[in-house]
Amino acid sequence: MEQIILKTPAARSDIYVGCPWKTVHKLLPRSGVAIITDDNVMRLYGDRFPPFPVFSVTPGEGSKQISVVEQLAGKLLDTGIDRSGMILAIGGGVVSDITGFLAAVYMRGIRFGSISTTLLSQVDASVGGKNGVNLGNVKNMIGTIRQPEFVICAPSMVVSLPEDEYLSGLAELIKTAIIGDSELFDTIVQDTDGIAERNETLLSAIIARAVRFKASVVAEDEHETGLRRILNFGHTLGHAIELTQKIKHGFAVASGMELATWFSFAKGFISEEEKGMITGILRHFRLTGTAMPCEDEMRRMISHDKKKAGSSINFVFLEGIGRATVMATGIDEIMEFYRNIHNSI
Repeated sequence: MEQIILKTPAARSDIYVGCPWKTVHKLLPRSGVAIITDDNVMRLYGDRFPPFPVFSVTPGEGSKQISVVEQLAGKLLDTGIDRSGMILAIGGGVVSDITGFLAAVYMRGIRFGSISTTLLSQVDASVGGKNGVNLGNVKNMIGTIRQPEFVICAPSMVVSLPEDEYLSGLAELIKTAIIGDSELFDTIVQDTDGIAERNETLLSAIIARAVRFKASVVAEDEHETGLRRILNFGHTLGHAIELTQKIKHGFAVASGMELATWFSFAKGFISEEEKGMITGILRHFRLTGTAMPCEDEMRRMISHDKKKAGSSINFVFLEGIGRATVMATGIDEIMEFYRNIHNSI
């Protein structure tokens, strides 16, 4: 087991990678706890949950709505959870987002922790304190930044995931390697068989490495005013693809990363060899190849992107494998690139 400590000026978050998920019993108070999960996780693990009230939501992006948060807040109130209480999330990225948001606003803020059950949430969603819900078709437009007290990342849970859920999380892990850890990228490329076979020892090592990188970025820039923006690599175009094509987050982000890699190459920031290595690993794991939205849909979606400032977007480019940079880029320039790529696909 590895313990990674994420410290910000206002909080500390302890992230445990490679431990049994039942370790959570040692981290919880004896009373005043409520559990939030989804129906799938409840079916798989519910009989082994800690002995506290459980509220289960429908799996999937459709539950990331203010109305769901409001319903859960009412259930907390009915259960008697007060400001001294705590919420435990047991689930993937959607459950993590809902729980973190609810913990931040319920009675102006109560404690929360997380058992992260998917690869996507272990390497991304549950680490870093971003919590949000969607506003109509716009992702994560309403949200907070509030760090969990702890996150448990148990690779044994990842091993049992459906293939599409596993690959969706793998996309975010590959993203981490592309933007900030060339050695992690090399490990992924050199051990594709071990990753495909979900070797627990290998997974523990690469998950911990990804978490360490993200924790270091968040510790330096918790509120995304500078360095943390690099974590959005592939997300500007990826979120648009996710919401218009109705596909899983990781696959959409992978397509967004492929586009951002091509864009970086078109601007002369990376070599053709680097472009080929990045697109090659994404294609090796069958993460790309989804249909793309039409130009009008893409413009409409990125015009609502949270990273937009005026007529520009803080777009994440690559300067090499393991090196990312953020540049204010005009929406018209992004759309010109997209139009050329879209017409050639």
